[in-house]
Amino acid sequence: MSEEPAEDDLIEPARRLFAGPIGFLKSAPGLQFLPEPDAPEIAFAGRSNVGKSSLLNKLTNRNGLARTSNTPGRTQELNFFDVGAGEEGGVPVLRLVDMPGYGFAKAPKELVRKWRHLINDYLRGRAVLRRALVLIDSRHGIKDVDREIMTMLDKAAVTYHVVLTKADKIKASELMAVRERTAAEARTHVAAHPSLLVTSSEKDLGMAELRAAILEAIR
Repeated sequence: MSEEPAEDDLIEPARRLFAGPIGFLKSAPGLQFLPEPDAPEIAFAGRSNVGKSSLLNKLTNRNGLARTSNTPGRTQELNFFDVGAGEEGGVPVLRLVDMPGYGFAKAPKELVRKWRHLINDYLRGRAVLRRALVLIDSRHGIKDVDREIMTMLDKAAVTYHVVLTKADKIKASELMAVRERTAAEARTHVAAHPSLLVTSSEKDLGMAELRAAILEAIR
C-alpha cells in the first residue's frame, strides 16, 4: 500500500474550497430524513472517542462545526455539512457526513442494532457517496470493531481511506510501526484506498493532504 500524499496540485484548490462557505445542513436519525442526493458525499467513520469531531473541526477550520463529547456513543445520527455552498438554496460542492461513532461498550444492544441498520443501509444505498474515511487511533491501531466497519465497506463496495488520528500522541518510532501494521492490514481489504493518511488535529498534521484526498475523491 502506497503512503504517498495526495497529488500536490490538489493541495491549493482543496485549501481554497475548505476556506469557503461551510455549514451544518441537518441530522438524519433514519434514511427517510436524508438530504436530497444532489451533491457528492464523503463519510467519516470511527470508533467512539477516536477524535472524529476534532478532526472535522480542524479540517474545516471551524471550532464548533462538529460537537465534541466525552460521552462515547452520544452521536447516533448522520450529520450532514455542506462545503462550498453557493447562494442560499444552492447545491454545495460536496457534503461531509459525520457517522455515529461505533464500538461503545456500554451502549444498549437495541441502540447498537439500530446503528448497524442505519449505517449499513446508508452505505449500501447512497449513490452519491464517493468515499468513506475510516479513522483509526494511532495509539491503538486497528481493532476488531474497526475491522467490522472496514468489512462492511468492502461488502458495500464503498472505497475508503484509512486515516490515523492523534499521531502527535505517540513517539515517532511507534507511529512508524503502527503505520506499517495498519497499511499491511488495509491491503487485505478490497475497498481500501491505496494511500494511508496520518493526522493530528492538535498539531494540524496531515490536514492539507486530507483535504486534497477529499477533493480527489469527488472529481
